[in-house]
Amino acid sequence: MKYKLNVGYHWVDSRDESFIVKMYFIQEIPYTFDELPKIMQDDPALIEEASNNKRYTDEELYKCSIYLGLEEVHPLMHSLEYENPEYLPVD
Repeated sequence: MKYKLNVGYHWVDSRDESFIVKMYFIQEIPYTFDELPKIMQDDPALIEEASNNKRYTDEELYKCSIYLGLEEVHPLMHSLEYENPEYLPVD
């Protein structure tokens, strides 16, 4: 089975703040994200895209990551086949 990856910009709510991240998904489940520099966080196009996408809490992201790890399909922990590996995060 080949897994489908995608990326998008989303808001993340933590205890102290909310911020926009570039989030990575496998089969529509988030597994990691890249923090963005302040200048990108202020970009109106990114704010609009993130506002139109699902908003996550840090707790939700933690639970998704644990779930993917337990199911042995976390892209950062397991070697898998992907339909579109170009959407894997760059080290």
